[in-house]
Amino acid sequence: MYAPRHFEETRPEVLHALVRSHPFGLLVTQDAHGELAANAVPFLLEHDAAGRAVLRAHVARANPLWQAARRDIDSLVVFQGPQAYISPGWYATKAEHGKVVPTWNYVMVQARGRLQLREDAPWLLSLVTRLTQRHEAALPQPWAVADAPADFVDGMLRAIVGIEIPVDALVGKWKVSQNRSSADREGVAAGLRAQGGDDADNMSRLVQPGA
Repeated sequence: MYAPRHFEETRPEVLHALVRSHPFGLLVTQDAHGELAANAVPFLLEHDAAGRAVLRAHVARANPLWQAARRDIDSLVVFQGPQAYISPGWYATKAEHGKVVPTWNYVMVQARGRLQLREDAPWLLSLVTRLTQRHEAALPQPWAVADAPADFVDGMLRAIVGIEIPVDALVGKWKVSQNRSSADREGVAAGLRAQGGDDADNMSRLVQPGA
């Protein structure tokens, strides 16, 4: 990923926070013939006993990914945060000299590591339980895996395959108008707030923190 220094984000805690808040990652793998496949998968970012970051997920057993993906080379997982179109009309410098152009602001984390498969039922049950707890926690009446009949759950577990990717590299890009003047950033934040919507609002806070 192209990441000029002023857009580069390297702090592990910031990268991990983005992955946890936007866990629906794009998993890119390669098969033995060099063909690429991209699958959108919800991930859990956890740590192993040695403290190493690990991405965990599952896919349908009917998905050819788990059999086709090479495990002797890195796979790539892309996580995307807020993103928004930036109009040059929002820049204060437009009125000064007019030498401005549109751009796109976005936040992205890319993880690389070698894919591993997990098919044992206890591991899969633990994973889907943690995934469920993570995403049901904020609901007024959280659903739990144990709410479903045990034989039904057993059948569902047989229909999935677990994925683990120990993270060997984690890089981030926060393109949030850091290369613009404070007046331009103020204009961008105001323009985004006027547009409204979750992405625009979240991006405005990244462009102008504390505003």
